[in-house]
Amino acid sequence: MSTFSDSYIAANASNFPAEAIPALRQRLEGLDESQTSYVLATELKNPTTALIFSILLGGFGADRFYIGQIGLGVAKLLFSWLTFGIWPLVDWFLIMGAAKRANLERINMALMAASYSRQ
Repeated sequence: MSTFSDSYIAANASNFPAEAIPALRQRLEGLDESQTSYVLATELKNPTTALIFSILLGGFGADRFYIGQIGLGVAKLLFSWLTFGIWPLVDWFLIMGAAKRANLERINMALMAASYSRQ
């Protein structure tokens, strides 16, 4: 058991999908100390903050811009009025899961970069 992987998962478990945590833990345990900087430098987005953005500024796409989904943010900004407010309302229920999946993508990219640095 790696102390780094345990402490990282304990501190950030709410930022990732629950079903991805065992695989993430396993990948983190395989890192050596020089590779942990890649993981620690990864900026994770808080799903609760994304939900607040969605509730307050969802019609402008701020929630999607926040989690890094620029294309959906622009589409939501331009077309959410066409849905008569339904798209922002539906996003209230989807945005936390989307933020967790975006964080998982970010951490997977950092783990890939860390594995390439080993070679």
